Amino acid sequence: MSDTQSNESQLLRGAVKPTLIVGAIAIVLFTLTRGLAGFYGALLAQFIVAIYFIVHILVSRLTRNLDPISTMAMALFSYFAKLFFLGLFLWALAKYTDRDVIDRLSFGVAACALTVAWLGGEIASYLKLKTHLPLPPQAKP
Repeated sequence: MSDTQSNESQLLRGAVKPTLIVGAIAIVLFTLTRGLAGFYGALLAQFIVAIYFIVHILVSRLTRNLDPISTMAMALFSYFAKLFFLGLFLWALAKYTDRDVIDRLSFGVAACALTVAWLGGEIASYLKLKTHLPLPPQAKP
């Protein structure tokens, strides 16, 4: 990977591939087993998981040059905002959609599988990064 790409771009690229593969498998699997409602559930899960983690990477990119306290404040704000909007979305999904339209089991299982795929891809990409941390000087004997 070239040095001109940011760490966030490399993490995003590393996470998207396994997520798309798992998403495609989930969509096909749940379409075959649960019908059109399974298709919509798995597709919606892919959309929600992707947005959730892309926001995380964007916040990381925005805060890379900030001081640690500002970075922590932004991270906590984004975490609670994502948690709030995810809860709001799940409430709206349960209240305003019929189970015959969006299968809840397909959504839940696909969302969990996609989350594991995204995090696994992101961890694998992170382990490939060549991050150089300054080391303390060694004491001479």
